[in-house]
Amino acid sequence: MQLMKVLVIDIGGTNIKVASTDMRVPIKIPSGVAMTAEQMTQDVLAATEGWIYDCISIGYPGPVTHDHPLAEPHNLAAGWIDFPYQKAFGKPIRFINDAAMQALGGYKGGRMLFLGTGTGLGSALIFDGTVIPLEIAHLPYKKGLTYEDYLGAAGLERRGKKRWRKSVLDVISLLQSAMVCDSVLLGGGNAKLMKDLPSHVILGANSNAIDGGLKLWQGGADPAAPIRPAKVTAQPARPR
Repeated sequence: MQLMKVLVIDIGGTNIKVASTDMRVPIKIPSGVAMTAEQMTQDVLAATEGWIYDCISIGYPGPVTHDHPLAEPHNLAAGWIDFPYQKAFGKPIRFINDAAMQALGGYKGGRMLFLGTGTGLGSALIFDGTVIPLEIAHLPYKKGLTYEDYLGAAGLERRGKKRWRKSVLDVISLLQSAMVCDSVLLGGGNAKLMKDLPSHVILGANSNAIDGGLKLWQGGADPAAPIRPAKVTAQPARPR
């Protein structure tokens, strides 16, 4: 059976990364606080003109259910919840939380926690093949500030690399113990700044998000452990 060709869109607060089954090295489209869903669609269609694909995976920076955003993103413009994505792209679409998509791409088995240290803080848990998106970023951490305030880009700039690294390791230890994880996958644009990671902490690859988007349409990492994105049924946390 021939696999479908997939277009993968990874929406971030600084850039939107776009790749496909045939174009595995992603192109970058600048995003930022003025980026709307409509503008994203126009930019992606223009950048991928001539590309051949059958379906689309979208990694979204916020809670997702039934292949649609539940809340507006924190680091982009408004207008993402009610946008007609299927009509705009003209292809079948699967939405997944952006951190969950990165986690899926780097998953090797067992119970794995993913933390994405980029513009904000992404998080997801994979338990024996089931992807569970998390919304940890805006939970209180220390001194009236959130996990994202410490581990996101603003926290890195405010506190400096040395103190930021210490906080990353502290949060990893705290959350791994709370969720009884075998391993932690550390991804996002700032993960490369870490040094001397414990043996159970894996540094994510740049290709993780793209690999995860492809897996959404391939049925999983392997036949023995199919990937099943968990449905979001609880009230959504405040988006990143």
